[in-house]
Amino acid sequence: MPVLLVVSVLLQFLCLVHMVRSGRPYWWIWVIMIGSYLGIAVYFFTQILPDLRHDPASRKLVRSVQDKIDPERQRRRIAQELEIADTVDNRRRLAEESLRLGDYANAAELYQSILKGIYATDAGFMLGLAQAQAGNQQYAAARDTLDALIQANPDFRSDEGHFLYARCLEELGEHARALEEYAALATSYPGEEARLRYGQLLQQLGRPAEARKVFEDMLKRARLAPKYYRRKEQEFLSAAQKQLETLERA
Repeated sequence: MPVLLVVSVLLQFLCLVHMVRSGRPYWWIWVIMIGSYLGIAVYFFTQILPDLRHDPASRKLVRSVQDKIDPERQRRRIAQELEIADTVDNRRRLAEESLRLGDYANAAELYQSILKGIYATDAGFMLGLAQAQAGNQQYAAARDTLDALIQANPDFRSDEGHFLYARCLEELGEHARALEEYAALATSYPGEEARLRYGQLLQQLGRPAEARKVFEDMLKRARLAPKYYRRKEQEFLSAAQKQLETLERA
């Protein structure tokens, strides 16, 4: 069977499945079947493409593909908007995009430019600055920013901010304080990375029995968790398994 005919049949089948599932009028069958490639094209551009434009999952997929092809695309667009309107919101968006791309120096500069006046102690902007500072390996500055954040916003709560604080303390060699923070995160952080780091730090400090319990609890919890959670946290769960095997050989 010629390749073009096979492709045509496959595309017609997919169009028919979409037609039935989406409740389109049945006269589309004749357009798709008789029109072959022309009918398929008409159906795709008039029926499928508009749906894709309005479907959040499809838009997210398109953005993901575009970001892989051109990672700087979104940042260029926001930078152009900032040139037209130099607003706090546009600076925030550019800072967040720079942070996502790993341009921590630019992100820190943008956050510092925002943290003035009525926004001088804004918790979200201060957290963003701390993330940029930590990304630049300026852990003391990030710790100090987070301390100032909590002092100015005592009711502010952020799992990511708490985890970042623990990591900064660990990087600065303040291991006793880092352990306290990781111990608190072990029962509250929505993911396995904080628990993994807690166990690794205990192991590093010569406390293998406590480290083993942390890793065992991670794997036990994961067995009871939904599959999507295990897939999402696979990197950290695999690391915990390896750490357990290392402890058993020691």
